[in-house]
Amino acid sequence: MTPRADFAGYLVRYPQEAGLGDEDPAVVLDRYHTPDYELVNDGVPLDRARLLEHIGPARRRATGLRVEVERALVDGDQVAAQYRLTAELRKGGTITTEIYMFGELAADGRLRRAVQVTRTVPVR
Repeated sequence: MTPRADFAGYLVRYPQEAGLGDEDPAVVLDRYHTPDYELVNDGVPLDRARLLEHIGPARRRATGLRVEVERALVDGDQVAAQYRLTAELRKGGTITTEIYMFGELAADGRLRRAVQVTRTVPVR
């Protein structure tokens, strides 16, 4: 299922599959993103190679992930979302990140580009 067909579902499935799954990270990345996909996260551009480098350490650090989607919008080839990702860490504790994302879809429904701004939600 592509991000165009179920954007809110993508926001939940992709971190689970990439961060906790046993499947080859490149296969997971390519399922949802075009080969030229670029993510700009908090001003830092991440191409396919850098995203794949990030997945290995994330898989070693996290034991669980939960995503709560507040808003997920698709309008033509444009997407926008506000959601929270909570990661349970292998060494104990959790980190919750609030994410605001804006992106562009390719003709085949996969993400071509995304820009996101994040903030860590303080523990209460």
